[in-house]
Amino acid sequence: MADPLTDAQIHEALSGLPGWKHENDHLTKTFELGGFKEALSFIVRLGLHAEELNHHPEIFNVYNTVRISLNTHDAGGKVTSRDVKLASTIESFSWVR
Repeated sequence: MADPLTDAQIHEALSGLPGWKHENDHLTKTFELGGFKEALSFIVRLGLHAEELNHHPEIFNVYNTVRISLNTHDAGGKVTSRDVKLASTIESFSWVR
């Protein structure tokens, strides 16, 4: 079981994750892409990375907008280092800032 991060730890982690927010016990970010095909490509790439980390986000998509929400279910639905790692991974391949 992963331990939840403190608010201070989350705040520190967010300083290196542009555009990410801490909302309702989730790390969240919305990506605006060039169209549906680009959004779908982004989601597929995200899914492959998430599967490698065995950590699966909530993903909401409408046309060119992808909203990602991360928390750790086995930590009581709180933000953990696993969420920060996945957010960092997403930032490493995202062509959208």
